[in-house]
Amino acid sequence: MGNCIISREDWSLHRKGELDKERHQEKVREAIKRNLPEILSDEAIIMSDGKKIIKVPIRSIEHYHFRYDFNKQKHTGQGSGGTKVGDVLGKESGSAKGDKGKGAGGLPGYDYYEAEVSLDELTEILLEDLELPHLKNKSKDKITHENYDFRDVRKKGLMGNIDRKKTVYEALKRNLLKNSENLYQITQDDLRFKTWDEVEKPESKAVVIAMMDSSGSMGPFEKYIARTFFFWLVKVLKLKYQNVEIIYLSHHTEAKEVTEKEFYTKGESGGTKCSSVYQLALDIIKQRYNPQQYNLYAFHFSDGDNLSSDNERCLQLVLELLKVCNLVGYGEIEGPYYYTATLKNEFKKITSPNFVLTSIKDKAGIYTALKAFLKKDG
Repeated sequence: MGNCIISREDWSLHRKGELDKERHQEKVREAIKRNLPEILSDEAIIMSDGKKIIKVPIRSIEHYHFRYDFNKQKHTGQGSGGTKVGDVLGKESGSAKGDKGKGAGGLPGYDYYEAEVSLDELTEILLEDLELPHLKNKSKDKITHENYDFRDVRKKGLMGNIDRKKTVYEALKRNLLKNSENLYQITQDDLRFKTWDEVEKPESKAVVIAMMDSSGSMGPFEKYIARTFFFWLVKVLKLKYQNVEIIYLSHHTEAKEVTEKEFYTKGESGGTKCSSVYQLALDIIKQRYNPQQYNLYAFHFSDGDNLSSDNERCLQLVLELLKVCNLVGYGEIEGPYYYTATLKNEFKKITSPNFVLTSIKDKAGIYTALKAFLKKDG
């Protein structure tokens, strides 16, 4: 019997660049997730045209390797023997703490660079943990045929749908059985094609009613927090759902429906009567959106400084909204001024699981509010 030499090439070496790319992308995503509260409140993003590129600082990614102590002259790459697991081979002289306060310092820093991420990529990362809760199939949901499911492999089909892996496998199997010298010779009989089935997928129709206080007590900070929350809410909904409609309502003592542009640019003035916006939301639902056919969500942001005589009516109207909405959310922005009787205190009486109450004290609270309002079911 002749000598048989079997060699196996390490194919992982050929994927080195791809693996490094995947590792880099994962590090970028991790850095973004760690800094989401700060990134989401970046004013430059909110005021951009939607094509903003966000730069995220990432610590330099290095592979493990030996580092020589250049304070010594011996740089051999071998030990003297006699060591065992757990032995301390050496210690770095000095420390970051000990070096502090000594002029410019002699210890090396960490290498950082800025990774560029598009607004859509950032929104994709954001919506990994967010969705419209309690989304249900309604009686007249739209049926779409745009989804295709590849479920089978056949011998005939379009060349654009050829399954390369299955084709090569069939060729190898045939040539091995025939002891052919050319294992990779492919014939017409080896060709395999992917086939698909058209899947009817219902799309639940959702309507989000965005309500914002535009009264005189809503200062620059409160206004910025509310607009930033709704900016990201709309980004997430438009990217994740194809069939969602957003209604914009603005109010002081009176409420009215506004355009998206007016919603984000309208100045503040007048007193506060929050019941006006809740009543308008109920009127719009009654006139245009049958709860039997639509998933309805109502989100309201205010500083809570409401006309005290109006608080009880607000409570009753929110209870009415809860009868027709999948979810009602109220976010109260705690600004520099202290109000003794805010709307939040009145809403604490609500025990419905479909009502979400949250407070925002700083910019980082925007992400907390998004997670509270768009919490995944289960």
